[in-house]
Amino acid sequence: MDQRIHFLTLATPDLDAARMFYRDGLGWTPLLDVPGDIIFFQTAPGLVLGLFDAQKFVEDMGQSGGPASVSGLTLSHNVDSSEAVDAVVAASLKAGATLIKSPRRADFGGYHGHFADPNGLIWEICHNPGWSIDDNGNVRLTEVS
Repeated sequence: MDQRIHFLTLATPDLDAARMFYRDGLGWTPLLDVPGDIIFFQTAPGLVLGLFDAQKFVEDMGQSGGPASVSGLTLSHNVDSSEAVDAVVAASLKAGATLIKSPRRADFGGYHGHFADPNGLIWEICHNPGWSIDDNGNVRLTEVS
């Protein structure tokens, strides 16, 4: 198996709230939107974020019982500056997110803040001076002192 991910598909308790937050609030463009089922957003070359109705997620896995939930997971969005962190967190709060941690300096030498989308999915918005992507799309992570 190649070391890559093409889809991140997450169980979403309220698909309409997710649609309103990402599409209407943040201005994301859906790749495919199947009302009552799933909404896909392309988030990077070759990478799609799928938000799947939580009960249909369980059924798709061939399981029974109540809706699935997502826990112990944070999605991170890296930006170019501390000011951009503040701006993205503010825009997300305006779109309906809940603040988890106000933007602040981080132990790793960067600056970050956390919010939850209307379904509780946690996002980290981060400026990490040790993060870069080269011309071939390879991520570089270096320690910042």
